[in-house]
Formats: sequence, structure tokens, C-alpha cells
Amino acid sequence: MRRSCLAAALLSLTTACATLDPESTPEPSSCDVEFMVLGIGQDGGAPQIDRHADPAWADPDQRLFAASGVLMDRQDGSRFLFEATPDIRAQLYLLEQEAGPAKADMPIGLSGVFLTHAHIGHYAGLMFAGHESAGANRLPVYAMPRMAEYLSANGPWDQMVRYDNIEIEPLQDGSAVQLRDKLSVTPHRVPHRDEYSETVGYVIDGPSRSILFLPDIDDWDRWEMEHGKRIEDMIAAVDVAYLDATFFDNNELPGRDMSAIPHPRLSNSMERFSTLPVSEQRKVRFFHLNHTNPVRLAGSEARKSVHRMGFHIAERGERVCLD
Repeated sequence: MRRSCLAAALLSLTTACATLDPESTPEPSSCDVEFMVLGIGQDGGAPQIDRHADPAWADPDQRLFAASGVLMDRQDGSRFLFEATPDIRAQLYLLEQEAGPAKADMPIGLSGVFLTHAHIGHYAGLMFAGHESAGANRLPVYAMPRMAEYLSANGPWDQMVRYDNIEIEPLQDGSAVQLRDKLSVTPHRVPHRDEYSETVGYVIDGPSRSILFLPDIDDWDRWEMEHGKRIEDMIAAVDVAYLDATFFDNNELPGRDMSAIPHPRLSNSMERFSTLPVSEQRKVRFFHLNHTNPVRLAGSEARKSVHRMGFHIAERGERVCLD
């Protein structure tokens, strides 16, 4: 059994260990720089509170961790986490099982954390770096201006800033953070429910390949109208695109007005992307799945329809080589 699969079994991870198509992605073991998915669920994961009929209670293989990933650079040992989710403890354990122990001088085993926005599944895990838990020392947290202000001015996060558990690294829309030569991360503003902070997706540029990491957005057309970004152009510019697929369609939440919860519906995204060249369609990997999204269930008709159309659902543990 692969070491990563053993770790998955010990953790009751939600999906089988996976790598991307070997024809398009080098073996992870041969990579100096790679990105690994640590979760594919919406903020609350699955199963959720008071959802006693969810099959994930009885079958751990169907559990979802909140959407997250890690950028690993074996040349200098750095590890940058994307999103600090409520599942961060298990996710960092998985990371160590996959990549081995972190360098001793890295707070909680990380070189830094990139946050997309202030919704619970994307930053709440920072609490485990605080005084009452790991007591991290100056963990770099990369955040946009409103996100940085929110962390600095509201408890318990402001205490973590004062105690130097976290050290905020400011970001600017469209301005790349150069991690080292030929390795950078660029935030891109997206339209979303920005009650406490702005929202971004990230383009991660490696030595020869790149990733779009975009767990939350309200609407593809609004992105173009408000920020001048066409999702088709963004897909064309990268090698792998992890895209918001919170809901499959508008039939998932009976009794609720789903127009009040704007996300691109996975079924609509597939229809939109169906005109793309096959080579572009293969880049798309849907994630950030709500607990109601039927594609989370292996063998579901919705999941089969995604595969029939030539798209993919991301899997926890999958890797993308960026060499």
C-alpha cells in the first residue's frame, strides 16, 4: 500500500488517493515543486451538523474536508497552505504523512498560509495556530487588505496578531508574490459575498506549469463585467483549473431561494465549457462541493454526467507537478 493511502486509511479520508493523468502530469515523486489537494468540500464539509441521514456518518470514505491545498517545494523545503480550514489538523497530518516532517524552523510545519476570504471554511482553521493550541511563532498569513484588517481588528484573530502567532503579509490584486525564482502566487479579485473581506482566487506559477485555485465565486459573467476576467481565458492560461462547483443545480436546497446563494452551478459550468477544445476541458477539476451536491457520491448519476462530458471532480490527495 502506498504510504499516502495508508495515511488516508488511518484518517478515514473521503476519497481514494489519486494523481492526475500520467500522460499530462509527471510522477509526483520526480517533482521538485508540486501542489497537493487536501480537501474538496464546501466550508462545512460533510457530514454536517444535524444531517443525520448523510451516508458519510456510516461510511467515512464519503466524508469531505473543506477545500484546501498545499504548494510544496522540495528544493528549499517550503510548504505553503492554501486556506486554513476547520479541518486543518487532519489536513496537516496528511501533509506530513505524504511529504515527511517539515523543517524545524517552520511554524506548525508551514512556510505560510494564503487565504482567499473571510468565510468560515477558508480561515477559521487559523485558530489552531493560536495561544490556546499550537502557539505558532510568526506564521506568515498572506491576505488582501480587507482580510488583513479583519484579522487585525477582530477577536480572536487580533490576539493572534498581538501575540505574534501569525504575521500578516499584505497582498494586492494582480500583484505576484515571488516565493523564489520561477515560483510565484498571484491573487485575482472575484465577485463574491464580501461581508468581511474581499475574495480572491490564486494563480500558482511553477517552473513550467501553473494552477488556478478558485474555490468561491458568484458568477463567471460578473467576473468579466466587474474585473475584466474571462474564465475561459483563465483556464487557457494555466495547466490545471480547480473551480468552484458548490452546487450541481438549483434543486439541492428544497424550500430555499437558491438565487440568494450565488455560485456557478456545476451543470451550467459544464454547458458553458462544452464549447472549449477538449484539451482545455481536461484542465478543469471541480471542487468546493456542498454536502448536498450529488457529485460527491461515487456512482451517482450526476458524477457520471461530469465524466461523460469530459470534466473531472478533484480528489483529496491528488497532486499536480509544476516542474
